[in-house]
Amino acid sequence: MNIAKLIAQRSTPFCSVEFFPPRDEAQWEPFLEEARRICELKPLFASVTYGAGGSRQDSTLDMVIRLKKTFQLEIMAHLTCVAASEQRITDFITQLQAAGVDNVLALRGDPPHDGAVDWTHSPFLHASDLVRFVRARFPHMGIGVAGYPAPHPESPSFSSDWRHTVGKIREGADFVVTQMFFDVREYFSFVERLHELGVDVPVIPGIMTIQNFESLRRILSMCGANIPGKLYLEMEAAHERGGAEAVREVGTRYAVEQIRRLLDGGAPGIHLYTLNKSALCLRIAREAGLL
Repeated sequence: MNIAKLIAQRSTPFCSVEFFPPRDEAQWEPFLEEARRICELKPLFASVTYGAGGSRQDSTLDMVIRLKKTFQLEIMAHLTCVAASEQRITDFITQLQAAGVDNVLALRGDPPHDGAVDWTHSPFLHASDLVRFVRARFPHMGIGVAGYPAPHPESPSFSSDWRHTVGKIREGADFVVTQMFFDVREYFSFVERLHELGVDVPVIPGIMTIQNFESLRRILSMCGANIPGKLYLEMEAAHERGGAEAVREVGTRYAVEQIRRLLDGGAPGIHLYTLNKSALCLRIAREAGLL
């Protein structure tokens, strides 16, 4: 079913999750065991991502089908512009539909660091191009898009970023899943601005728990998220005091508080970037009142 319709049917906040399929098929069984445990959250849906450059799209399709059959989950497959053609997108979505998958997350995506993929002549340069194509070819497919409570790193301004998000919605997107963020006020400001610009679709806040100080630095450089100075200093002190384990504890407690504040403020649900770590996800869900 279209995820936006599932959300509309809910009278209470929900949880959804994102899985990262392993690169090596030998790791599929351990991954599926983690996924089984994460499914104790009873997620409204699960998204399945793949690597830069579309290099793992085939394995994503295999894993999407397996997750759908094994756990009877509502699945949303990631779809990016990188290395995309009209035929490739058509074939991919046709296979998704044949497997009973009714939703995609349309993303621009990031090219490989080696520059091997040139998309300057692609028919899909922006996520809005994907949305337009999918909506025209597959009118019943549910389409989600990414949103940035803090602007995308390539956006020249907040207003430019808001216009891009609105553009994706007006091309036919049904809902928004946000990039990770750390300041709850940014989420509510983002939602309010979209309403002021005339769009009103579900905006699901995405939450990721910081695992260590090095990953924090990498994430901040890649996605443009801002981190409150107090939190950064607390994590820095935790890193010096107890290393990755201490940082993870600070990050977990902070994620729980974020979720509580988001749900209290009216967010429709929470999208957990799971990192395929079931124990962490279940702890966060219990402490935040999602279980």
